[in-house]
Amino acid sequence: MGILEVKDVGIRFGGLQALSNVNLSVAENTVHAIIGPNGAGKSTLLNCFVGKLIPDTGSVMFDGQSVLGRAPYEINQMGISRVFQTPEIFGDLTVLENMMIPCFAKRDGAFELNALPNMMKQKDIVERAEQVLEEMNMADKRHEHAAAMSRGDKRRLEIGMCLSQEPRLLLLDEPTAGMARADTNNTIDLLKEIRDRGNITIAIIEHDMHVVFSLAERITVLAQGTPLVEDTPENIKGHPKVREAYLGESA
Repeated sequence: MGILEVKDVGIRFGGLQALSNVNLSVAENTVHAIIGPNGAGKSTLLNCFVGKLIPDTGSVMFDGQSVLGRAPYEINQMGISRVFQTPEIFGDLTVLENMMIPCFAKRDGAFELNALPNMMKQKDIVERAEQVLEEMNMADKRHEHAAAMSRGDKRRLEIGMCLSQEPRLLLLDEPTAGMARADTNNTIDLLKEIRDRGNITIAIIEHDMHVVFSLAERITVLAQGTPLVEDTPENIKGHPKVREAYLGESA
């Protein structure tokens, strides 16, 4: 069994069958990509992984526990962190202040931004935030305002904020969307470093096939809410069902 197990998941929005009979197993300490054309159900499936959407049928289990219906803080406590398509950072705060927030939440639970001055006085929180910034090669940006950074640096900061909570599963929703090629390549290198450290499982949704084939060990292809193929990157390339799903014609 994988660390993430999806069984017979189906979900309907009004007259639209968004997902149907989805079965998926993500092995521990691997990188598993989920790809497919626009509208294939990728983001809907990711929302099921974090309990944001409860499917009409089926189950989603993380390390033997259901994620369905759980609050976001419970998902974090289980060891799941998520990176959204648009970086979820606090633009008015510095890079260091942004990093302190998840470090504080990891230790003390819920937080409020007005508690930030008190957080600044807590040596262990500051030290942990500084440590993660060093690991992310962002220590020299600690006093910059997050809003002024490039999209690539904002993404690096957000990934670091997730990693500060020491997740076992990192979910990435199109992490390179809207990036220049140089930032995309830097993000690939960062994710390779994270992958090679071990002790973390990565599930990624991504349209950029360069990113997918650079990182993934297994790939699931969705089309119209149903898995078409799951295989290694080598076998996915040129697969007739994949070509048909993307190009609209049989190989």
